[in-house]
Amino acid sequence: MVDPVPRLEDLEVERGTRVLLRADFNVPLNDGKVEDDLRITAALPTIEYLRHRGAEIVCCSHLGRPKGKVDPQFSLAPVARRLSELLGIDVPLSPEVAGFESMARAESLHPGEVMLIENLRFDPGEEANDAAFAANLTQLGDVYVDDAFGAAHRAHASIVGPPLVLPAAAGRLLAREVEVLGGLLDAPKHPFVGILGGVKVSDKLGVIDALLQRCDTLLIGGAMAFTFLVAQGGRVGDSLVQDDQIDHCRELLATGRIEIPTDVVVASDMTADARTQHVRAGSIPDGMLGLDIGPETAGHYADVIAGAKTVLWNGPMGVFELEPFAAGTRTVAGAVADSRGFTVVGGGDSASAVAHFGLADRIDHISTGGGASLELIELGDLPGLQALRKGTRR
Repeated sequence: MVDPVPRLEDLEVERGTRVLLRADFNVPLNDGKVEDDLRITAALPTIEYLRHRGAEIVCCSHLGRPKGKVDPQFSLAPVARRLSELLGIDVPLSPEVAGFESMARAESLHPGEVMLIENLRFDPGEEANDAAFAANLTQLGDVYVDDAFGAAHRAHASIVGPPLVLPAAAGRLLAREVEVLGGLLDAPKHPFVGILGGVKVSDKLGVIDALLQRCDTLLIGGAMAFTFLVAQGGRVGDSLVQDDQIDHCRELLATGRIEIPTDVVVASDMTADARTQHVRAGSIPDGMLGLDIGPETAGHYADVIAGAKTVLWNGPMGVFELEPFAAGTRTVAGAVADSRGFTVVGGGDSASAVAHFGLADRIDHISTGGGASLELIELGDLPGLQALRKGTRR
């Protein structure tokens, strides 16, 4: 069970209250422009609620991995421009993170105005969870709102520091993520079907174990499927295999609730013009790579999904970004979109896939945090959520 977190309504916000809002604006950029603004638009309900209350809003976020140094390619300037467009107001960017200029800009805000400080990870104190850096951040607000679900699994300064000092609450996005994912753990409707893809089995072992306690069926795709196939005695050519996970995969298959591909699409190289072959999953020729589930598997998975009352999907079925290997993920995405059950897509590449295929508006909930959603399912809690709860007991 995921314990509840304090919500916006629990926070005293009135005209002139300055709010330090930790958002997750870690969005892909292309040529100085925001390529996918999902995480920005997801923060708008919280920002608009605070503006309606007359708050003065100081937004902060990380972007990429600048390794504690100022790196112009990771500047939040494109985010500030896109946020300005979405809100219909000017959202200035402070060129520093937490310091005198940011403080001066924050103090000059008027009710309903919004500003953004520069990339938190430009300062090494963010990822190091440095107390002095966290203290500087808290100077920017009277209260703290965490709406950065995608970073809630990180014990970083902006996530776990401010709630220990300022009155704190979860934003709309974070509260919804906890509600939805917590519901999958506490009381999912059955049949509950989990779909897991991705590259490495080792990255998903904890999640697999957690889901097997709740799911009726777990469908496996992506490169991680080939370790399961070897555990079953199959030949997988040059496909990626984690030898140290074969025994564990054999144990998981013995539960009888995990399904793996029966056919796959293979090629000698992973390119957009690759010549593909369709082969049995356990009979991949030497020199060939498995790069997508086959049509038989995709069709069967779609049938299983169609009978589900709850569906959780995390991880593509193949290299869907390249058309020769997109069919499996496309079929599964379509089945999830067509499902009459409650559907959750667990962020990351899966969220990119449903957007890529134009199906995002037919999913009940798309998580903004791939790693955070998996960790919450696996562990039942996150450092960011724990910090918010501790803050309520000051």
